Amino acid sequence: MVPRVVRRRADPLSRSQHRRIAADLFNYTWSLLDQKERSPEEADELLHAAHASRYHWGHAGTPLNRSVGEWQISRVYSVLGRAEPALYHGRRALETARRHRLGRFYLAYAYEALARAAAVAGQRRARDRYLREARRVGAKVRDRDDRRMLLEDLTTIP
Repeated sequence: MVPRVVRRRADPLSRSQHRRIAADLFNYTWSLLDQKERSPEEADELLHAAHASRYHWGHAGTPLNRSVGEWQISRVYSVLGRAEPALYHGRRALETARRHRLGRFYLAYAYEALARAAAVAGQRRARDRYLREARRVGAKVRDRDDRRMLLEDLTTIP
C-alpha cells in the first residue's frame, strides 16, 4: 500500500465561525454535564462536544478560551471516571493559565480540575495539595460571585 500524500488545505471556516461553534459546543457540553445519568452514547457525545469546542477555540480563541477549554475537557473526563486524560487536560489548563498570566480565577480553576482528576485517580495527597492551592489562590479572587462559585465547586470534590 502506497502512503497517501495529504496536502493541507486552507481552513474552510472563518475565525468568527470557529468562535461561534466553539461557544455553542462549550454551552452544549454544559447541558450534557448537567444530566444526572447518561447512556454510553451520551457519554461519548459529551466527550466529543468538549473536544470539538476546544478544537475550535484553538483556531479562534484567546489563551483564556484555550485554558477554559482544557479545564472543561478535564471536568468531562473526571465526570466520566477517566483519571489519566482528566489529569492531562487539567495540567494543560494550569500550564496555559500560568504561561499567559490569566489571573487568579482561572489559575484556581485549573487547580480545581487537577484536584478533581486526582480524586478520580485515587491520589489523595495530590488531591489535597491541589485543593489547598485552589483555595489559596481562590481566596484572592476579587469578584465575590466568582470566588463563591469556585469555593462551592471545591466542596463537590470527593
